[in-house]
This record gives sequence, C-alpha cells and structure tokens, in this order.
Amino acid sequence: MRLPRRGTPILLILFMAACSSGGQTLPEGQLFAPDIDPRGEAVDGLLVGHRLMDSGEPELALEAYIRAAAERGLTIEVLSALGAANLELGRLNQAEDLLREAVKLDGAAPEVWNNLGVVLMELGETAEASEVFRRAYALDNGQNDSIRDNLRLALAKIENPFYAEANEEEFELVRRGQGDYLITASEP
Repeated sequence: MRLPRRGTPILLILFMAACSSGGQTLPEGQLFAPDIDPRGEAVDGLLVGHRLMDSGEPELALEAYIRAAAERGLTIEVLSALGAANLELGRLNQAEDLLREAVKLDGAAPEVWNNLGVVLMELGETAEASEVFRRAYALDNGQNDSIRDNLRLALAKIENPFYAEANEEEFELVRRGQGDYLITASEP
C-alpha cells in the first residue's frame, strides 16, 4: 500500500514526536515534582478560605473550609464559614442547614445569626428572619450597623409585605468583614 505524498510529512512528524523523549531533562535521581519538606506546616483551612472569600472565590473557599472541617471538626467557625460560602454561591438551602447547626452550638457569634437571617430573607421567611435579626442585634448589643439595617429591612417588609414591589427594588447580598452580610437595595 502506498501513502499519498501529502500525508507523508504529517506521518514523519508524528513518528519523530513519538520517538523523542521530549520535555524537560532532570538530573539523575530527582523526581519531576519538587521535594516535600516533611517539617513544613499546612496553612489553616479557615484562613485560606477567608482569604479566598475576600478574593471573590467562594467555590475555592468552600473547598478550603471542607479541609478545615476535616482537620478541626464541625465547630461554630467551620459551620458558619461553610454556610457563608454556600450563601455566596446562592445555595440557600445548604447555607440554611449549616447556619442552623452553627447557631445551635453555644457561643454562636451575632454574625452567624445575622447570616442565618439573610438566608431566611432570601428564602422569603421574613417573619422568622426578623426574629433571627433581633437575636443577632441583642447579642451584639446594637453595635453592628449592618445587623441593625438588616433588622430594619425585615421589620419594614413585615409591616408592608409589598415593600419591595412598591419601590421596585431588588435586594442583593453584600459581603462585609469576615462573613458578615448586609442586604442592600441594588441600583436599577
């Protein structure tokens, strides 16, 4: 069988590529991957996750928080971080479950309660959200402006259920601090 002349250069190139060792030449005894320092310490998954959230990478932050959960267990900090990442990704049901577990534990911070309230607002559970915001506001002694603003919004929506429709506003989540969210009206 005779090959057409047009295919010969292509076959020659493929044959030469298959015979070539290609790539980088390494000194004898060295693996391709860099050596691992057995004394090195891993960076805390929560710290990595917080930095990724600050960088606008909630999916990667979620992976870091999952690693932190494997190392630390499901502490309040880990549960609230997982909930905040899911909230940022729009996974409201997962965020609600995680944040509810976090607030069941003793010592839940006001920000955790606030984030649960934000999830409930997004799910349309305004009455329950207002109670959660009240609790967050009380735990914080009224010091956090974003919690106060979220409480005001929830109470306004309870008093006037058509509040958002009348003003034709859409609400969005804005990340503030280390996982603290504020519901604000977006610009039309």
